[in-house]
Amino acid sequence: MSSIPITRCQFLIPFTHIHDEIGAPTASLLEKFRLPSCLEEKADDFVPLLRAVSFAESAQRSQGIVDFGFQASRRLQYCHLSAKFRAMIGYSPTLFLALQQVCKWATLEDNVLDMWLERADDHIKICSKLVGTAGIAHLEHSQWLQNIFPIHIVRQFAGPDWEPATIAFEARYVPSIETRALWPHTRFLSGQFASWIEVPLSLLGLPGCAIETPLEFLDDEADPAGGEIIRALKLMLPSYLDEGVPTVAEVAEMAGTSARSLQRKLALAGLTYSDLLEAARFEKAAKLLRTTDAKVIEVAFASGYADPAHFTRAFRRMSGTTPRRFRNEARPR
Repeated sequence: MSSIPITRCQFLIPFTHIHDEIGAPTASLLEKFRLPSCLEEKADDFVPLLRAVSFAESAQRSQGIVDFGFQASRRLQYCHLSAKFRAMIGYSPTLFLALQQVCKWATLEDNVLDMWLERADDHIKICSKLVGTAGIAHLEHSQWLQNIFPIHIVRQFAGPDWEPATIAFEARYVPSIETRALWPHTRFLSGQFASWIEVPLSLLGLPGCAIETPLEFLDDEADPAGGEIIRALKLMLPSYLDEGVPTVAEVAEMAGTSARSLQRKLALAGLTYSDLLEAARFEKAAKLLRTTDAKVIEVAFASGYADPAHFTRAFRRMSGTTPRRFRNEARPR
C-alpha cells in the first residue's frame, strides 16, 4: 500500500448536480458511500476516488442516467482545474510546453493520475491512466474527465471550438448514440492501453497568452506526485472534518488495507493517526481564519471540533497563539 487514490471534490460536484436535478436522493447516496455533503464549499479538498466512482455508477444504474460521466464532463470547464495547475499552463509560451506541464503536474488533480505524451506520424496522443486501478469496473466515469480536461487545455491555444479527431477510453465502454451525435467529427475507441485524445502536431507550436506568475507559486514541490499515503490523507481529511472525522479503521478501509497496517505505515514516518488528524484540523482552521470572515466558533465546527474551548486550546498548542490573534496578525494591514 503506497497511496489512497483521491480526487478533488470539484470533479464530483457535477455528478451530484445532475442527480439533484432529476429529484434523486443525493444526500443519502453520498452518505452511503461515505462521501461528504456540501461539496461546493470543499471544491479544492479531496475525497477517495473509487468511492466517487462507485457513487457515479450507483446513481447511473438506479436512476437510468445515460452516459453519466459524459454528462458530468460537459459541466466542467477549464476554470475548474486547480489554480496552480492553470498557472502552470498559463505560464507556458506554447501548447507543447503547456502539455509537458500538464503531464508533470497531473497529480495535483488526482494523486494517482499518470499522464504522458506519445508521438505518432502527424499527431500526438495525450495519454492518461489511473495508477493501481487496473481491473476496477466503471472507470469510464473518471476517464471522461481525464479526456475532457486535456481538450479544454488545447482549446486555450487552438480556440474554443477545437475538437479532437479521436477520444479513446481504457475502459471497455462505448458512448451512447446521443453522445456520439454531439461529437460528429470524432471517433471513439474503447479498451485501449490508456485513455487518450489525439492532437495534430501542427498545433503544438501555437502560442498562449503567457501570464506572469509569482515564482513561489511555480516552485517545484518535493514529490509532486504525492503518492505517499501521508500526503494523500492530509489532502483527504479536510473534506470530512465537519461531518464526523473518519476513524483509523474507516480510513484504512478507504486505503484497502487494515488499521494495523495503516498505523504501521504512519509509524515508519514517526506519526500517529492522531498527529495527522490534528495537523489537518489546524491547517483547515488556519486557512479559514486567513481567508474568510467566519466566526471563530464556525471555524471550530468546520475543523472538526465540537467544543470551541477545545479548539482554542488545540490551536494555541499548534501555533502558540489564539485563533483570534492569529487572524488579526495574518490579515493584510
